[in-house]
Order: sequence, then structure tokens, then C-alpha cells
Amino acid sequence: MAAEPEAKTEPIATRHAYGDALAELGENHDDVVALDADLAVSTQSIKFGKRFPERFFNVGAAEANMMSIASGLAASGKVPYCSTFAIFAAGRAYDQVRLGIAHNELKVRIGASHGGVSLGEDGASHQMIEDIALMRAMPRMTVVVPADYNQAYRATLSSYERDEPMYLRFGRPATPIVYDEIPETLDGGVDVLRSGKDITLIATGHMVWRAIEAAESLEQQDGVDAEVLNVSIIKPLHSETILESLSKTGLGITAEEHRVVGGLADAVRQLAAEQHPVPIFAVGMGDEFGISGTGEACMEHFGLTARGIADRAREALVLKPIVSRPPLFGPQWT
Repeated sequence: MAAEPEAKTEPIATRHAYGDALAELGENHDDVVALDADLAVSTQSIKFGKRFPERFFNVGAAEANMMSIASGLAASGKVPYCSTFAIFAAGRAYDQVRLGIAHNELKVRIGASHGGVSLGEDGASHQMIEDIALMRAMPRMTVVVPADYNQAYRATLSSYERDEPMYLRFGRPATPIVYDEIPETLDGGVDVLRSGKDITLIATGHMVWRAIEAAESLEQQDGVDAEVLNVSIIKPLHSETILESLSKTGLGITAEEHRVVGGLADAVRQLAAEQHPVPIFAVGMGDEFGISGTGEACMEHFGLTARGIADRAREALVLKPIVSRPPLFGPQWT
């Protein structure tokens, strides 16, 4: 049995964690197989392919076929990990994922790399900003978006232990480390990374470290005590931790490298509306596609930065006395 690597301390892409953990899964479990659509170097599934060539299948630029092959392998008792860019995994192969994998509740893991606009220079054609919405809406599909290398490593390893279909979203660029150690588990998929009382910053994926920076900026410049939550499992959404935080602060800001429609923002807003109505403001992609540029330039262009989160929080905090006032009907009026 392979030993887990030491936790990373310097910025590194979450896709590298996927590749490293996938190779470890291959070492520990003979039923694990990996498939890729001619992007193995980019997705990092090449690490599995080099160590276990007899269990690695490069299907070429045929993502839909890859998902169908994975369905057959899973139905035969294997545990397939399908690797490709998010734009192809959730977009081009949607029908095969829906009917072949999710409808049949097969134990297939979709390793979707290069999600969001931080993909950069490939532009709007490759910058997938709707995949979380598509996979959230799909019945029986679990959606996981890790915050850094260390959590992505654990998420990939832990995926083997679950039986339901899973969509794991990873990124292209190196991102700062959020977790000092490789977590022992994802638990419910929502972690409190910073305690606060004035506002809740709820982030996922590449926006988590930016939310931490935003919280620090708000404290230093405005004296605002912001709580920061990392949502690594967007579906099913673990409600307890989020509701506890919103109950304390009375105001939330979501942050995601994705459309605010159908993504984390909508998931949190639905939860709040049904169980604890408080204002939820969003940082994310609007009714727009990506652009071509460096990954960080694209993030800057769309306000997907620590400054963007902090500015949105400041806007929300100005309105807090208005939007958080007591309801017009209730015990105080009887």
C-alpha cells in the first residue's frame, strides 16, 4: 500500500493532487481504472497511466464515448475515473453522463480539470462556467470542488469510498494552500476556516483563499469581523454549518468561479430562503461568457478576486441595517 505524500505548502494546482491521488488509488485498489480523452498530461491522469498502463484507456477526443465506456466498466465491477476538461466532461458528454452514469447510479468518478475562467488563454470556448449548475441539477450526482491541493488529494482518495456518481472539479493554475495538512476527511463538505460575527463569506474552489484574504482586508481596513466558510461539497449541501453561520452574522456573500445562476450562490440562497431567510449577495460570473487572457487577468476582469469579494461585502454591509430589520409581522407586533 502506497504511503500518502506530505502535505504541500507552496502554491500548486488542484489537478496535480488529482493525478497524485489517482495513482495512489491505483496502487491500493486493483478495481480502479482510468480513462482520458487525449488530455492526460493536462489532467494529470498520465501519472496513473504510466504506472498502470494495463488499466489506463486513452479514448482520444471522444468524451461522450469515454463516459459510455466508463458506464460499462462500472457495471462490470470496476471503479472508473474519467478525466478531461470540465467543458467537455459536463458539456460535450452531458447526455452520456446523465443517462449512462447518473440514471443508473453507477460508481463513476468524473475528474473535470481546467474549470472556470482561470483556465485563461484558451478563452470562452474552453472556460466552463456552467458545469456546477449542470451537475447540481442532475439527479444522483455528487458535486465536489476542493479548495487547494491538500483538500483535492483527500477528495480524490475519499471518492473511492462512496458509491454514488461523482463530479470532481479541479483547476489549471497553481493556487495557494488553504489546509496546512491533508485533511483526514471532507466531513460534511463545509468547513469554518475563519470565525467572525459581522458577515459570512461562503466560497468554493479557487475563491476560498481569496475569501480568506478578503476577510483579512475587511478586518484591517474596516474593522469588520468576517467568517469564512469553504464549501467543498456543493451537492449535497451540508446545511447545518452554513445555517449556524448565517444565524450568527445575518448576512452572507458567496464567491465562486462559476455562473451565479445554478452554482453555489443559488444553492445557498435556496437554503437560506427555506430555512433561515437572510440576505445573500453573490460574487461570480454574470450573464456572460469568459474571455481570452492569462488566468489571473480573466479573474481580475470579472471581479473574481479578494478585492472583489471585499467590495461586495462592503456594499452588503451598508444595506445590512435595512435588509436585516425585523419582519413586519411577528411576536413583537402582537
